[in-house]
Amino acid sequence: MFRRERSIPLRGSAAALCNNLSVLQLPVGNLTHFGVVHGPSAQLLSAAPEGVPLAQRQLQAQEGAGVSPPLITQVHWCVLPFRVLLVLTSHRGIQMYESDGSVMVYWHALDAGDSSLVQAVFARGIAASGHFICVGMWSGRVLVFDIPAKGPNIVLSEELAGHQTPVTDIATEPAQGQLDCKPLENRDCVADMVTADDSGLLCVWRSGSEFKLLTRIPGFGVPCPSVQLWQGTIAAGYGNGQVRLYEASTGTLHVQIDAHARAICALDLAPEVGKLLSAAEDTFVHIWKLSRSPEGGYIEVEHCHGECVPDTQVCGARFCDPSGSSFAVTGYDLAEILRFSSM
Repeated sequence: MFRRERSIPLRGSAAALCNNLSVLQLPVGNLTHFGVVHGPSAQLLSAAPEGVPLAQRQLQAQEGAGVSPPLITQVHWCVLPFRVLLVLTSHRGIQMYESDGSVMVYWHALDAGDSSLVQAVFARGIAASGHFICVGMWSGRVLVFDIPAKGPNIVLSEELAGHQTPVTDIATEPAQGQLDCKPLENRDCVADMVTADDSGLLCVWRSGSEFKLLTRIPGFGVPCPSVQLWQGTIAAGYGNGQVRLYEASTGTLHVQIDAHARAICALDLAPEVGKLLSAAEDTFVHIWKLSRSPEGGYIEVEHCHGECVPDTQVCGARFCDPSGSSFAVTGYDLAEILRFSSM
């Protein structure tokens, strides 16, 4: 069971965007950082366990070329092996900052290229994989940036082509845990990144000096706004309220859950315990426990908790720690971050 904790006030509400909450927990000082997007700005907040905000910072989208202010589409902390970067995506470009948002270390402008005049140009979907940061694009491409151990010498190293419609979300996980339990001859097939798009298509990748597309999991006519990856299992949340669990290496469907009555807007995973959080426009946040049966290795799911956020269009939800003992929720027209912790 979870109980409501002291909420964290925002200067304005969260925008009605999927995955509109990023959380970074720092062991130093027991601080938790929160990032929320609204219009052309992103709010960064730091809070102690009792919920008292200790610091706030507001970041603006870089203008780039255009006559109207650009809108930020996502904010996300990318934890790399040697540094943490804060990444903002917008209709004009990709901005990368030091983790506290104090210094911008890289700016990548979006090039509309041969897109039609009626097609929106934007970046969306952010994840770190090894020493790379991957960002999804309106065109369906995924940009792969090679990040140095320090400094601003960031390089666009690769562009991945797997989608025909705009990328919605990207999820990664360290491959080491999967490597340890696979035979040597199967280790080239370890899937450690999955990308999703507006058609519901999932592309499964193996990262490295060159990313390799392992398999495609077809959509079924509804978008996939949010996706997660845990121990070789893909958790995908769809616009019809379903959560589907697939085997990453083969694309085999293990479990289908009719989790919500409306479109899912966020998924998150607590990797230490295999808890999955799902949040949707039906005002509910659910927590599920994932495990593998020791006999056949199939994925098993147990519902652990459901929380209603009345009269709120939920747009972001994240665990606040790797053990899944607390989580936070944002909503459109809600000028606070709601926090819940286990009793």
